[in-house]
Amino acid sequence: MKEKIKSWMLFLLILGSLVESYYLIYRLPGSDSAVLSESQYVKTDIMGPKEKVENLLYPDKMIIHMGEDKHTLFYPSSTFYNLILNRLKGRSFESFQRRSVQDFDWNKIRSENPGIELSFGAGIPVTLLQRVMQISPDSLFEGESIDRIWIYNIKNDSKAHAIFFSTRGDIVYEAAKADLTVQDVQQHVDFGKNLTPYTAVNGEYYVPEAAIPLVEVVMPAGMYTIEQMQSNLFFDAGSTRYIPEKDGSKIYTDSKRSLQVDQEQNWMSYSDPAALPDGDSTPAKDALEAVEFVNNHGGWNGTYRLAATEEGRQDRKVSFQQYYGAYPSGSYPIMSNPQLQYGVIHLELQQGTVSSYERSLMYMDEEKSEKTIVELSGGEALKQRLARIGSSLRVTDLTPAYMPTLTEEKLQLRPVWRVTLSDGSVLTLN
Repeated sequence: MKEKIKSWMLFLLILGSLVESYYLIYRLPGSDSAVLSESQYVKTDIMGPKEKVENLLYPDKMIIHMGEDKHTLFYPSSTFYNLILNRLKGRSFESFQRRSVQDFDWNKIRSENPGIELSFGAGIPVTLLQRVMQISPDSLFEGESIDRIWIYNIKNDSKAHAIFFSTRGDIVYEAAKADLTVQDVQQHVDFGKNLTPYTAVNGEYYVPEAAIPLVEVVMPAGMYTIEQMQSNLFFDAGSTRYIPEKDGSKIYTDSKRSLQVDQEQNWMSYSDPAALPDGDSTPAKDALEAVEFVNNHGGWNGTYRLAATEEGRQDRKVSFQQYYGAYPSGSYPIMSNPQLQYGVIHLELQQGTVSSYERSLMYMDEEKSEKTIVELSGGEALKQRLARIGSSLRVTDLTPAYMPTLTEEKLQLRPVWRVTLSDGSVLTLN
């Protein structure tokens, strides 16, 4: 009898130990902290394919100067944009000479000299640009970031001139040796003949002389789930716990990293303040690290362009801009706005390591899209509207773009003019 009692007591002790072990392994301290067992782990879902950094480096526009103060513009993925860019990628540039931007009469070059101007927005580090163009190594030049490349002919000069603009604003670099002939440049310029003419305004932006057609599209909007993002961002998705917020957002954490989801905006913010920095940071290396991070944590759900590598006091912000459209008509940036955050991926890096990652949880279902052709205004009507805006703050850029809106689970991309002002603010005209 005593042996049976001892056996039952031993069984109960073992059972209690197993129950206690279960709670230690599959529960976290604190209220509302249930976690998933291994059999319930969400498999890593790919939000999009991986991407090479080379495919994210391209100009946001091409400005074709035809002489006699005539100009036209080409945008990414359009027929002549692709043709010119692919040709320039195969040409070499070397023997750079550093010069002051004031050494040139840019207004005269713009109005009189046939040429091609590539705009890179906020700029691209030279060491990244070398991945897509044949730029010879140069110790002085390689530390720069470039926001424009201007290739042009001068009357009675037998060689083409290639100028690279530093983002610092006061310095340019001229390639003393450029694998381009005067005839090459003229052929590229001739692609702009018989296309919509643009007028240069203050040498800063260009206004079309006529309305330009763009595609307006309405399509179903898909949504990535919180479980998918947890699986993509946490080493062990089963170790996270949920913390409700008063503003309606949701926070998931494994006590080191956190994932905050704004359900109204369908926007996620991931933070890893405990990430160990490797101490090696440059604009180019941080951009490469940012691309690799997105590759390994979801992928790219569309076409993107490296938009900025901004340096802060203790970190660097890397942004990628999403584009919509395709060959041969062209593609244009999708604007994020206070009503709907969409179309951008933001990352912050500290000493070469990603500490913050933000993006939309929405994606486009293009297979069921409905498209119509609309026109963006041009000519005098647009010039007058821009002049009124410019009376208070100088207009520095004018670009066709898409404004996203979400209604009844459908995403609408509506063409607008994106107007950038001298203080960096942006507004839209439609």
